[in-house]
Amino acid sequence: MKVHYDLKQLPPFKNAVITTGAFDGVHTGHLQIINRIKEIAHKVAGESIIITFHPHPRKIISSIPGEIKQLTCLDERIALLEKANIDHLVVVNFDYTFSNLSAHAYVKDFLVDHFHPHTIIVGYDHHFGKGRLGDFEMLKDLGKSFQFHVEEINEQIVDGEIISSTLIRNYLLDKNITKANQLLGYPYFFEGFIVRGNQIGRTIGFPTANLRIINEEKLIPANGVYAVRVTGPCLENKIFDGMMNIGIRPTVDGQKKVIEVNIFNFDNDIYENNIIVSVYEFIRGEEKFSGLDALKQQLYLDKVTAATILQQYPS
Repeated sequence: MKVHYDLKQLPPFKNAVITTGAFDGVHTGHLQIINRIKEIAHKVAGESIIITFHPHPRKIISSIPGEIKQLTCLDERIALLEKANIDHLVVVNFDYTFSNLSAHAYVKDFLVDHFHPHTIIVGYDHHFGKGRLGDFEMLKDLGKSFQFHVEEINEQIVDGEIISSTLIRNYLLDKNITKANQLLGYPYFFEGFIVRGNQIGRTIGFPTANLRIINEEKLIPANGVYAVRVTGPCLENKIFDGMMNIGIRPTVDGQKKVIEVNIFNFDNDIYENNIIVSVYEFIRGEEKFSGLDALKQQLYLDKVTAATILQQYPS
């Protein structure tokens, strides 16, 4: 996959089959569209192209800054799309000027002039242009004028719900990790930088890696205890089972929110390194215990629970 960041430096595409969108999470619903653009590109001896936007459009057009937390930052999206085996990814700077393109200008000046598409694939309920006034019917009409084909992919429904990035975000915040991962098609993950904490966990036999989130726009699941796996260069890229707590640690201090991971069968000094945490299942909510002994007993139970859960998932 070739990644392009400059619209002025795009190569001449052959029979471009394109789709556009934020693709936050690159989830199973997105894969239906991605597979279709690859299928059509193969049939017409063309090239499959995904056009994505950075920053997330809602960050620019929302009246509430920071309203949206993302499932994937740009680098993560690129890595996930790389696995999808498309030919080209074009990253478009989504700014106020771009957001104010009329629907007609979006198609003519952006899509047609830069990509000369053979076919444009869109998801259900696709809208474009300023005020989201452009829709599938308009795109079909413009396709007749500018000589490109248009195809709409129906919504993907699981258990009566339409798969979307918003739905997945809601499941993560509602502690339904199993459902979120099912819709994503992979365990939800985030990257953190290990900082020094007060090391109370070490005194009770459960040393933890205290994490500072790398990307402030990344969505973090709700407070509680989770079964996780971790990896990273400081772990020699090996995968370790573990458990994670997100919350204010009411038994210890209850002063600030922390994210801490207990890595099973590992006790090396890995401070000031990045690790990637993959979240598999929610275990329990955050509780305040009578003291460190009671907390220690619960952590033993949590470890057994996490280990049992993770046995169900191939590493």
